[in-house]
Amino acid sequence: MERDLSDAIVYLIGAGPGDPGLITVKGVECLEKADAVIYDYLANPRFLGYARPDAEVVYVGKKGFTEHVTQEQINAIIIEKALAGGGQIVARLKGGDPFIFGRGGEEALALVEAGVRFEVVPGISSGYAAPAYAGIPVTHRGITTEMAFVTGHEDPTKETSDIEWEHLAKGVGTVCFYMGIKNLPSIVENLVKYGRPATTPVALVRWGTTPRQQVLVGTLADIADKAVAAKFKAPAITVVGEVVKLREKLKWFEDRPLFGRTVVVTRSREQASALTDRLTDLGAEVLEFPTIRVIEPESWEQVDEAIRHIGDYGWIVFTSVNGVDAFFDRLENADLDARALSRALVAAIGPATAAKCIERGVRPDYVPEEYRAEGVLEGFLERGVGEGTRVLIPRALEAREVLPETLRERGAMVDVVPVYRTVLGAGEGSVLERLADHAVDVITFTSSSTVRNFVDLASGIDLADATRDLLVASIGPITSDTARELGLTVGVEAAEYTIPGLVQAVARHFCVDIDEDD
Repeated sequence: MERDLSDAIVYLIGAGPGDPGLITVKGVECLEKADAVIYDYLANPRFLGYARPDAEVVYVGKKGFTEHVTQEQINAIIIEKALAGGGQIVARLKGGDPFIFGRGGEEALALVEAGVRFEVVPGISSGYAAPAYAGIPVTHRGITTEMAFVTGHEDPTKETSDIEWEHLAKGVGTVCFYMGIKNLPSIVENLVKYGRPATTPVALVRWGTTPRQQVLVGTLADIADKAVAAKFKAPAITVVGEVVKLREKLKWFEDRPLFGRTVVVTRSREQASALTDRLTDLGAEVLEFPTIRVIEPESWEQVDEAIRHIGDYGWIVFTSVNGVDAFFDRLENADLDARALSRALVAAIGPATAAKCIERGVRPDYVPEEYRAEGVLEGFLERGVGEGTRVLIPRALEAREVLPETLRERGAMVDVVPVYRTVLGAGEGSVLERLADHAVDVITFTSSSTVRNFVDLASGIDLADATRDLLVASIGPITSDTARELGLTVGVEAAEYTIPGLVQAVARHFCVDIDEDD
């Protein structure tokens, strides 16, 4: 579709304070349709998963006081991307809210001057979200009904301050300072100087709403010294007021069972969400390191041939969620749907695969209690699979041969058709840096291929040293055997070879008992 410059539009999106669940629905919608995504340091990289695969992604982060991209350069990049290709949709992803100390107003003015349309998508601001995740309501009946948001990033060399310190000190119950860690001594000094009692409670909330959240509590009299002693650094919100006392009763975020643990997930990006979401819900910091990429087979010829003769099969066996999706997508390509499978019995290895079959319109006739290929065979034999039975197995090209070979030994006629391939992924280098620095607690493996590919991708670091003190968590014995063959020490193995079983094994290792039945 041809475009002209009237199609150019920039969405200034508030990505929220860090928790990926706090971006708005409209923010996600804008990301999904953008031709280019421009994001900064405080926007959670997981949001990039909403972007189209072909979208251009541009990082313009500014980390604290380091030399980096200037605001003028950022403005120019936004305009350039909007006008590229005859007019593009640009998602400018900003931490927090674009119009609350986010310099979104400056970017909007630059767009006006350039004649580029824009829309503002407000976001949840860290000024009240970070305190909330620390168990501090910024207003509370009986304590205060006033609050103020103030920049703590003033230049300390200025002769005069733009902040009305006397009003803040005496007239506002709760004061939330953004970006104020460097100037904390000056903030404390001015509040006390203009009448705020030195005994006033203060909380510093770093990386609020994320699993990296840290909270330091004190008073105006001692918080600056405590921050130095704790080496407390930006980015952080400083909360001043009596509401800070409520944290003792209301803190909740840091009490989650895996809070403070960092877990590496090695599944493909398309499959990682179920494991990532559950670990995140339990409080862990999750680093996605996709070791696998799922792609189409080189040819659909074998699959299409099987679909043309789908009525000849007595059993269709699905061994993975990817296999179900790929097969049914190809079935739809032939103008068919689940009714085409009406003459066959369907087996699904594992509850997730069974759930995906149901989602695509077929309730499996057989879901084995054990999810390894070896454990499936007995159930097939009990159900009459044997001499003369025609079996179709749509699966990965690289899958193990145990199941089809054993069925053939029992007289079945088995057609194995590759509906997808798995190739080496491209894990983030920053995750390997965290591993090398011993800043990871757990690494999870959900298949033998995730182990093999991880070892290949980690060839640039001393893997034996990097994994010396962390927990290697495996989804089952086959995966565990592969890990050991490649020199890894498996610390825990899921009792049930599923994602919930893996999460439960990790939690129990850290003496946390959770219910994963759902």
